[in-house]
Amino acid sequence: MNDENINGPYKGAPMRHLIILWVAVLCSSCAQLPPAAVADAPPRQAQAVVFDIDGTLTPAVSTIFEAREDAARAVRLFADKGYNIIYLSTRVSWFSANIPGWLKDNGFPAGSLHVAQTAEDRNRPDVYKTRMLKTFMAHGWHVRFAYGDSSTDFSAYAAAGIPKESVFALLRRYEPDCQPGEWKACLKGWTEHLVFVTQSVPSVLAN
Repeated sequence: MNDENINGPYKGAPMRHLIILWVAVLCSSCAQLPPAAVADAPPRQAQAVVFDIDGTLTPAVSTIFEAREDAARAVRLFADKGYNIIYLSTRVSWFSANIPGWLKDNGFPAGSLHVAQTAEDRNRPDVYKTRMLKTFMAHGWHVRFAYGDSSTDFSAYAAAGIPKESVFALLRRYEPDCQPGEWKACLKGWTEHLVFVTQSVPSVLAN
C-alpha cells in the first residue's frame, strides 16, 4: 500500500517535495544540459510535434523521476508516423542533465531536446518556448501538434501560431482541472489519447 492510500491523495506530496529538495542539494554542482542546435527540416518530411516534459510526460511538475503511463507509447506513435519529436523544458539547471537518460530509460523516442539555459528563460517559460518554436519554424519545421500541462505552455503555443485544435492539455496529478489556455481537450492521461494518435493522426512518412 502506498502513502497516498494511507494518508489521502495530498499528504504524500510534501514528502516527495522534501526528497526532491534533498536531491537538489546533492546535485547542486551537477552540470547543466548544454544547448542544442536546431536542425534544418528536410524538404519532404518537415512535420513536428512538441512536448513539454514536467507535468506533461511526468504526472506532475514535481514528479520528475516518474513517467506517465503510456506517455512514451504515445510519443513513439508520433515518431513512427514520421513526425520529428521536439522536447522543450525549463527544468532547473541541476536536474536538466538527467533528462536524456530519463527519456531513454522510460522508452521515449529520440528527438530534439532543448532546455532553458538561463534563469531568465526558466522564469519566463512562455517566452523561452515561443522563441524555440519560432526558431524551429524558421528552420522549415511545421509543428502539427503540441502538448503541455501549464498555462505558459499554451501561451507559447498560441504565440507561435499553433492552432487551438492542435493543442492538448494534460491534467496534473491531484489537480481538479487542466490549467487554462487555448487547447482542444484536457486529457486525464495518455492512455485515453492513444486511439486518437493511432487513428486520427496522419502519417507523414516520405514515400
